[in-house]
Amino acid sequence: MNKAIIYKNTKVSFTDQGKGTAVMFLHGFLENQTMWGAFVPELSKKYRIITVDLLGHGQTECLGYVHAMEDQADMLFALLMHLKIRKVVLVGHSMGGYVALAFAEMYPDHMKGLFLLNSTSRADSDERKSNRDRAVVCVKQNYSSFVSMSIANLFSEDNRERLSAEIERVKAQALKTPLQGIVAALEGMKIRKDREVILHFAPYPMHLVLGKKDGVLIYEDNIDQIEGTPVGLTTFPDGHMSHIENQKELLKVFLDFLKKV
Repeated sequence: MNKAIIYKNTKVSFTDQGKGTAVMFLHGFLENQTMWGAFVPELSKKYRIITVDLLGHGQTECLGYVHAMEDQADMLFALLMHLKIRKVVLVGHSMGGYVALAFAEMYPDHMKGLFLLNSTSRADSDERKSNRDRAVVCVKQNYSSFVSMSIANLFSEDNRERLSAEIERVKAQALKTPLQGIVAALEGMKIRKDREVILHFAPYPMHLVLGKKDGVLIYEDNIDQIEGTPVGLTTFPDGHMSHIENQKELLKVFLDFLKKV
């Protein structure tokens, strides 16, 4: 059941199930906490699983015109203090990974583990920043077509027919994201810092999952960020949506990683 806290006059929606090591799941851009629905029942048997709607997504309200990754991290810290959780494992999909890295930099003493799912520690390239500016213009001009096109591109071409029902469900959830939330997230992702240093020096377990056919985060451009680091790696043969495209396999990866924590 969804719960809520008020943070800076803004409602933040979350769920909290199970007992044990606290694991907080952070969704990506145009997603919300419902994306973790297939994993929570199994994982909450052994762990305390918290899912949260990030600022401007799901049932969490917008805080401003720009939701910097640091703003999101501060909100998560407030939620953890409300829940009286001192240390947490963060699991972040895509933008959720950027938020997790910001939290890891700002609140290192509260980290117990870091799991990046289809995400990267690196800042946007100049080309990506330009693409985000174009995306802001596009979403303001035609909200629904921007959302539909964005979601379809997250899946590998091989899976688009097989997972057509799932893709429609993801689109339906994405269309619940308010325009202000979309723009604030795009602006926030555009200005995020490079945090690759965390992968080299953080003292807790870390893991990265990448998709070989990810059209958002090109595999070859992101695999080298963990060279010479203690970060574990899982490579799936599909796209950006490993939690759907490789669901059963990912559950096992989660469980194996959490045993190390």
